[in-house]
Amino acid sequence: MAREFIVPGQMITGAGALEMARDTLGQLGKKAMIVTDKVMMELGNCAKVEKVLKSQKVEYTIYSEIAGEPTDVMIEKGLTQYKEEGCDFLVALGGGSPIDSMKAIGSLVKNGGNISGYMGKVIDVEMPPMVAIPTTAGTGSEATQFTIITDTKKDIKMLLKGKVLIPSLAIIDPQFTMTAPPKITAATGLDALCHAVEAYTSRKAQTLSDTFALSAVKRIFQYLPIAFRDGKNEEARVQMSVAALEAGIAFNNSSVTLIHGMSRPIGALFHVAHGLSNAMLMKECLGFALEGAYDRFADLGRAIGAADGADSDETASAKFQAAVVALTEELETPTLAEFGIDKEAFFNVIEKMAYDAMDSGSPQNTQREITQADIEQMYKNLW
Repeated sequence: MAREFIVPGQMITGAGALEMARDTLGQLGKKAMIVTDKVMMELGNCAKVEKVLKSQKVEYTIYSEIAGEPTDVMIEKGLTQYKEEGCDFLVALGGGSPIDSMKAIGSLVKNGGNISGYMGKVIDVEMPPMVAIPTTAGTGSEATQFTIITDTKKDIKMLLKGKVLIPSLAIIDPQFTMTAPPKITAATGLDALCHAVEAYTSRKAQTLSDTFALSAVKRIFQYLPIAFRDGKNEEARVQMSVAALEAGIAFNNSSVTLIHGMSRPIGALFHVAHGLSNAMLMKECLGFALEGAYDRFADLGRAIGAADGADSDETASAKFQAAVVALTEELETPTLAEFGIDKEAFFNVIEKMAYDAMDSGSPQNTQREITQADIEQMYKNLW
């Protein structure tokens, strides 16, 4: 069966990537809006991008109001600034939140409206050029056709989709990830692991996505613990940046599954960062999913050296799950209770969360039949 495989229009990776992108940035338009957050400005990362734009005589304005995970309110404010400043292209600098925000703002530039109006629809509108410069190695948003925006009126995280949301240019420069603290390194790295694992075990997996997913899983197991312990290790940062990009390309073409479906409602209702809520769910969700795809999980177990050819697929799968759990523990992933979520408040919204998870469509990509009742039980099992 024929399958489409899509990637960003141009990708520049490795040390010096921003400098190599200088000429390309100078050709995208006359005035950019840099979508970022206050931390990137304080760390001096935004100044590096500004310097390159100035060298190309490109004017710019900075929208730095992305605080936490993006909401429809942030998108409206960003769109207003883009139009008032007369911008003609976008540059996102930061983790998944600024990149997702850039995509959402871009989708409204020509047609207007509200980002919530795209819920349940494929976005297919004329977009301005978009440049993604990730500062974490995790979300893979620089390589995907997805954006996740919270609808503040309905208290749901919207998963919005459209090929036009893939950035025109992805600049993967490790100088920007060197400043990520250990907790962010861990959460975003485990997010990338979720992307790769789910891409490989999804019903929609395909040959090319498998190639990228397997490579990402191997890199993450080798280099994430190093980047977590020693943030200044450039080799680990480079390898994790590549792994996040690979994982993003993989799930962009094969989709995510159960973990992401259950993660978004936790994030929307309890304000847990996306990568962290994924990490909290991994043990429980993998325990459910293994039975439907022992062969696929076994491949992953053997790829990282947790299992070998002498193990049955079922045993190799269990060894992979154990390796994932051990990694989350090594990276000090908190439980829901340790994070500070109230158990009663959590249980009161389990039915809503399970409904929202199923409504997203992601759990149905799991290679095991799944119901809302199954998801409700898994939420309960987290306690």
